[in-house]
Order: sequence, then structure tokens, then C-alpha cells
Amino acid sequence: MRIVLYLATNIAILFLLTIVIKLFGLDAASHRNLTSLLIMAAVVGMGGSFISLALSKWMAKRATGARVITQPQNEAEQWLYSTVQRQAQAAGIGMPEVAIYDGPEMNAFATGMSKNKALVAVSVGLLHNMDRRQVEAVLAHEISHVANGDMVTMGLIQGVLNTFVVFLARIIGSLVDSFLRGNRDEGGSGIGYFVTVMVAQVVLGLFASMIVMWFSRLREFRADAGAAGLEGKGAMISALQRLAAGHGDNSLPKEVAAFGISGHWGKLFSSHPPIEDRIAALQRLA
Repeated sequence: MRIVLYLATNIAILFLLTIVIKLFGLDAASHRNLTSLLIMAAVVGMGGSFISLALSKWMAKRATGARVITQPQNEAEQWLYSTVQRQAQAAGIGMPEVAIYDGPEMNAFATGMSKNKALVAVSVGLLHNMDRRQVEAVLAHEISHVANGDMVTMGLIQGVLNTFVVFLARIIGSLVDSFLRGNRDEGGSGIGYFVTVMVAQVVLGLFASMIVMWFSRLREFRADAGAAGLEGKGAMISALQRLAAGHGDNSLPKEVAAFGISGHWGKLFSSHPPIEDRIAALQRLA
């Protein structure tokens, strides 16, 4: 969720900002001046990334239908809330919102704009199919993501990549527009410029996503190590083994790819490393 949904929101916002820029003619001069273009690209790129980050909790709740626990209604919810509270204190972060969402899959995610205003959510399937020691390890993994500032760091990386995507897309658009015009001087940019910019943003955005996913895979190993520190290496390994055993029955929708679930787009577009690699990394920990 925190990766795939964030990327989808980021792409949508970039498209919206591109249309707004075109409608108001804000890039009419900037695409002919590299300095102005770079400044505009940075504003759009970083702005789009952090708008996506600011919306991440709201989008996650909407996508999953997660119900935030404001007042625990039973012993299981009280245990879940207390576990997150204990781990958050141990990790030195503010108490996150704790939520449960319906779904048979074993899954959990954490998202939010800052360490002290995060959201940690678990599926009903996770609570029903893992023992409490394993669930504690999964929660510790998500808490470690929050404590490590992964979403903010992701926002910075995505913002820099967005900047280059916006910048290069307009350079390519200008070249194509100039080629289509030939020797004609019609003033302003033509439809070829706008269409090329939109297509180039998609293509370049895919390459940028590969970089983001590579970074995400690295952070998963660090979150696993953090969970091992909070709840024990054995508990984290046990949780991953249980997740691997139930992977064949996982009907998780694409937009909610989270804890330990490899993407369907191959290794380059997977937000998580293979579970066996994660277990091997944990076994090497002192």
C-alpha cells in the first residue's frame, strides 16, 4: 500500500498538474529557457510528491475501507492497540492510528506524512491466520518503517525523480514540436508538444518507478532488522515463513501490495524482495 498506492497517486497528481500548467500557459516560456524549466520542474515534481505523501493516509483508508480503532471494542482490538502503543514507545515515535480492514489475505501496511502522525493497519486475515507472536513481528516491521522515516525519504526520492521526469519530458516535447513545425514559426507550442510531454512522462515515470522500487526493497531488509530488534529474530522469521506458506491463497488486489508480497510486474517493479532472501538476511543477523 505505502509504495504502490503512493506511486499511483503521485502519477495522477503529476498528470493533473501537467494539464493545469498547459491550460494556464505556465510553461509557454519555461520550456524555451532551461533554468526556468528546471525551476518549474522542481516545483511541480517536489510538489506532486509531497501532495501524494500528504494524501497517503486518506488514500489508504479509502482503498481498504480500514476502520480506525478509537475505542477498542473487544479483547483482540485492545491487544492490537496496546501492542502498537508498546512498540511505538520502544521505537521512539508518536502513537500511530491503528486500523483493521476486511480482507482474507495476510497483510499489513504503514503510511503517513511523519513519524508522529502515521497509520498502521492490519487485515482481518492476518489476525486470523497468524499467532500473536507472528502478528507482533508484522506490526514491529511496520513500526520500523515509520521509525526509519521511509515514507518521508521516499517522498524526497520521488520528488527528485519527478523533477527529472518533468524536465526531460518537456525537453523531448520541445524537440518533437520543433521537428513537426519544420521552418514554420507559429508561436507557442503545438499539440505535438503537449502529447509528447504526456507520453514521455509515462515512459520516464516507469523508469523512475524502477528506482523507487529498488529503494523500497532495500528498506524492507532494514524494517525486518528493526522488527527483529523489537520482537526478536525468531518471531520475524516465523511471520515471514507463515506469510510464504499462505502466499498461494493470497488474493490481494494490486493497489494494496504490502508486507512481503512481491509485485506482479517482475523483480524490477516489485516493492519487496523475495521472502526467502529476507529470511536469509535475518538469519545472518547477530
